[in-house]
Amino acid sequence: MQLNHLNLCVEDLTEARTFFQNCFDFHFVEQRKDAVAVMSDGHGFTLVLSNPRAFGNEMRPYPEGFHIGFILETSDQVDQVYRRLATAEVQLTQEPKKMRGSYGFYFTALNNLLFEVSSPL
Repeated sequence: MQLNHLNLCVEDLTEARTFFQNCFDFHFVEQRKDAVAVMSDGHGFTLVLSNPRAFGNEMRPYPEGFHIGFILETSDQVDQVYRRLATAEVQLTQEPKKMRGSYGFYFTALNNLLFEVSSPL
């Protein structure tokens, strides 16, 4: 079984689309007005960004502990992503470090959404 897609609710489609393209190498597929943007990781996974307000709904916060995790093969790749995020002026509160059998870091972006970037040790 393979995870095919994820619908992530965001307040600003343009900001989220640019973030995933520039920081995580997602490819833009299509956008439907200010409601939905579709992106691909190039490996069979589709990220759907949707704006709840475009559908007449309220944007609600994600539950505490909810996060998006990116796993990389090496610690050097983790460091590269960290530098890419820093260059993009993403607010980073911690540098990559060893944690729970992996090497990585957490940060928040896109209106306080938690992200994890890590690799096995």
